[in-house]
Amino acid sequence: MTGVTGDSGGPGPGARTAGEVLADYLHHQSTDFLRGLRLHRESGSDAEGAGEAAWHLRAAARRISATLHTFRPLTDETWADQLLSELGWLSGTLAREHACAARRDRLMAALQRLTSPAPDSEEGESALSAGAARAGALLDRQLTLARTRAHSAALQALGSSRFHAVADSVAVLASEAPPTRAAAEVPAAEALPHLAEQAHRRLTEAVTALPLSRAGHPYNADALAPDPRQDSPWHQVRMLVRLSRYAQEVIAPGHPDPRLTDAGHALERHRDAAEAAAAASAAARTPRIAPATAYALGVLHADQRHEVEAARYAFGRAWLPRARGGGTHG
Repeated sequence: MTGVTGDSGGPGPGARTAGEVLADYLHHQSTDFLRGLRLHRESGSDAEGAGEAAWHLRAAARRISATLHTFRPLTDETWADQLLSELGWLSGTLAREHACAARRDRLMAALQRLTSPAPDSEEGESALSAGAARAGALLDRQLTLARTRAHSAALQALGSSRFHAVADSVAVLASEAPPTRAAAEVPAAEALPHLAEQAHRRLTEAVTALPLSRAGHPYNADALAPDPRQDSPWHQVRMLVRLSRYAQEVIAPGHPDPRLTDAGHALERHRDAAEAAAAASAAARTPRIAPATAYALGVLHADQRHEVEAARYAFGRAWLPRARGGGTHG
């Protein structure tokens, strides 16, 4: 992990305390959060503007949460835990609408790709084409309904007293953050890299538990099993990658770790494909659908599980660059 660096033109790391560095970062993120809130209020009926504003709110909320989590010993822990819980609720609520829309777009694009005419059509492709239209209509209906419900839930959340309490707490960070006395006294270069390294160590331990030696081979079949429990360790690593990335932003602003960036992108693809596969599987369990529709949904599910496999392979190559020349090691 890179050491703490001073802001451009500002005092160097030796002249800054951990409290000052944390406060600067939290001030910046809280300002982004409040800007997103203002944009959301101004968007009115502009769905695109509201979506962009929600993205800013989520991004700032994630960074504030990650910072409070990683550097918790340097804050008022009771206050930090309460805000962490509320920001987690808000981020999850705001993310659902975007996730439903992205899942729909992903599945519609996959259906179109899978049913594109091929020079040598097989009988299976004809069966797929026969059910694809109805499969697409069914998925569109289900995911549009889920998005509408998520949109209503987000609007309700943003108008609630609970959200206003969260916004008030974040607004406090724009003027002052409540670090502990120790954070106000200890040098940033002494305290922050140590806690960031702990977060990175947790990530490394979680990655070690993944079947990277298997995922390092393309077209292995581990990711094709529909059991969501097999996806959970990968989702956990994605969250830990995010914590490490945001810790890096605190201790070394402007110097992102390319390995963390690439690994994070691969695991976001993994999550998107896994959730799309689950949506196709759920749609296939709809009562009284035609066999051709069920067949198309089954092919779509398999396609997305192959995408899960590809994302795991990409993660292994990002995490272990030596894998580019051969297999990885667990």
